[in-house]
Amino acid sequence: MGNPLGSGVGAGSKRRQPSLAQLRAFAAVAEHLHFRDAAAAIGMSQPALSGAVSALEEALGVTLLERTTRKVLLSPAGERLAVRARAVLEEMRSLLAEAEAVRAPFTGALRLGVIPTVAPYLLPTVLRLVHDRYPDLDLQVHEEQTASLLDGLTAGRLDLLLLAVPLGIPGVRELPLYDEDFLLVTPLDQPLGGRTGIAREALKELNLLLLDEGHCLRDQALDICREAGREFKGAGRGPSGDGGGGPREGAPVTTTAAGLATLVQLVAGGLGCTLLPHTAVRVETSRSDRLLTSAFAEPAPSRRIALAMRAGAARGAEYRELADALREALRPLPVRVLGADG
Repeated sequence: MGNPLGSGVGAGSKRRQPSLAQLRAFAAVAEHLHFRDAAAAIGMSQPALSGAVSALEEALGVTLLERTTRKVLLSPAGERLAVRARAVLEEMRSLLAEAEAVRAPFTGALRLGVIPTVAPYLLPTVLRLVHDRYPDLDLQVHEEQTASLLDGLTAGRLDLLLLAVPLGIPGVRELPLYDEDFLLVTPLDQPLGGRTGIAREALKELNLLLLDEGHCLRDQALDICREAGREFKGAGRGPSGDGGGGPREGAPVTTTAAGLATLVQLVAGGLGCTLLPHTAVRVETSRSDRLLTSAFAEPAPSRRIALAMRAGAARGAEYRELADALREALRPLPVRVLGADG
């Protein structure tokens, strides 16, 4: 009976084993579906990348890519084996990280992902802590939105995240750091401006400005408004269904901003009000003298910020120690520092 897998498989034991360089090249092409972009992403020349993928196909005895003059597609076999290749590369990264952690904790690279509504306000504290306590740690910071950060963590592109929780993602462990209240920022002529103890229900009548879709702070603001009894037409949650939010109850959003700095300047210009996490208030409101800040009655709306890592991460003990050190460093900020268990 002939071999159903092809004439070359009978001598499969004599095939050359795929190399990590070949797997890395194939994984990059599978991600970018473009040879030039894939080569740039991993610092390899395009001819070398193409040669590595061809060598991998020969070693495995299967066609991984469908090459045309205009684009690159994964073959059915390529779709299946790309998942395996990424898993192998991630396991190798974990092995190297484990060895590095055993040799010398808090050395080598640490790829930290941070959401935009945290980065400008916490990074000075984080960077100062790392500089003073972990001088041999090569901290690499990536500012991205939550969905991109979680993709990066699960794919092994990032090691640790600093973001709002809860996430509810299997395989991701959260290390809570602190809770912080939201404050209401208004223009000078807003009657609620500068007051304390305002009721959440006041949000039902305000022209509330929001961040663009994809920001978790937008979702949090929408949730706070819903808790206050305000509804927005089409206002879903999450990257795929994040809808409106708007200037009047039941109205679509008419003005949004890509970042908190722009959002606050829109408030200063009289276009509406917005919600800011307490850590952002001093930085963002200091740029204008046409703003007032108001505090909500207890319990005030708040958010929780945490570090997040892959469950079972090779450097998990280091990350937990870093979380402990960061909690102490954050105490001067206007936040409620949490214990290790939240």
